[in-house]
Amino acid sequence: MDELTGENTLIRIFIGESDHHDGTPLYMAIVEMLRCEGIAGATVLRGIAGYGARSVLHTANVLRLSTDLPLIIEAVDTAEKVEMIIPKLDQIIGDGLITLEKVRVIRHSPRLM
Repeated sequence: MDELTGENTLIRIFIGESDHHDGTPLYMAIVEMLRCEGIAGATVLRGIAGYGARSVLHTANVLRLSTDLPLIIEAVDTAEKVEMIIPKLDQIIGDGLITLEKVRVIRHSPRLM
């Protein structure tokens, strides 16, 4: 894996925890697709509260426990590689939001085992 430094692109994908694609949790389908496409790395973050385009509140509040908490998948790579995966994301994401922003990578290198 090449070291990734300097100006790159962060892709942030907002989906729901209960979303699926072909019987697989959507977040896992996305992470696996990103890995297969050679994206430098991805992280899935689980939110404790949020709402989307339909304004339905999803929360981890004990009195209103949701089984559909918000998830955010973040990945960073070159602008070219990120742009290349957007059509593939469009094919597997139904409801969701995708954002892009420029980021400056200070350090990215694989851990030596």
